[in-house]
Amino acid sequence: MILLREEALELLQKYVKNEKMIAHSLASEAVMAALANHLGRDSAAWAQAGLLHDLDVEVTNADPYTHGPVAAKWLIEMGVDEDIVDAIGMHNEMATGKERSTEFQHALAAGETITGLVMATALVYPDKKIASVKTKSVVKRMKEKAFAASVKRENILECELIGIPIEQFAAIAIGAMTGIAEEIGL
Repeated sequence: MILLREEALELLQKYVKNEKMIAHSLASEAVMAALANHLGRDSAAWAQAGLLHDLDVEVTNADPYTHGPVAAKWLIEMGVDEDIVDAIGMHNEMATGKERSTEFQHALAAGETITGLVMATALVYPDKKIASVKTKSVVKRMKEKAFAASVKRENILECELIGIPIEQFAAIAIGAMTGIAEEIGL
């Protein structure tokens, strides 16, 4: 089962209170929907994984050994589609002790991570707007390890494992996030 978007949003807001985390979740939802459309996959399922991937982040205090599987357990109990649950559980592979292996898992890991790099890039622009961000700027920032240092570049590069070169992946992410810029304050 896929939750209605309104139900998923209510669930997110029940567990996540930090506005920046909610904005990250909304951005991840948009990027995942765009990736699904690009690859011809189920955009509702992929968007839902993006929206709910950090559902347990505040409950687990983002603990790398519990974050992800806790949300997966909740969603299983609710009857959410097991592919969505699997991708959410695996977006933090450290907690599972397994390596990501499916297209959906790689897409979520890459898609949710690039949102941080795009947002950080937007914040160094004079107008602080995602619409101003250029693909080449995001690709350039990928190589600057000190810029947005907490963003795991290796996760973003998993886009190549699903057949999307980094330049194209960055363009898809920027386009998706530009479409919801007002909602996420950028």
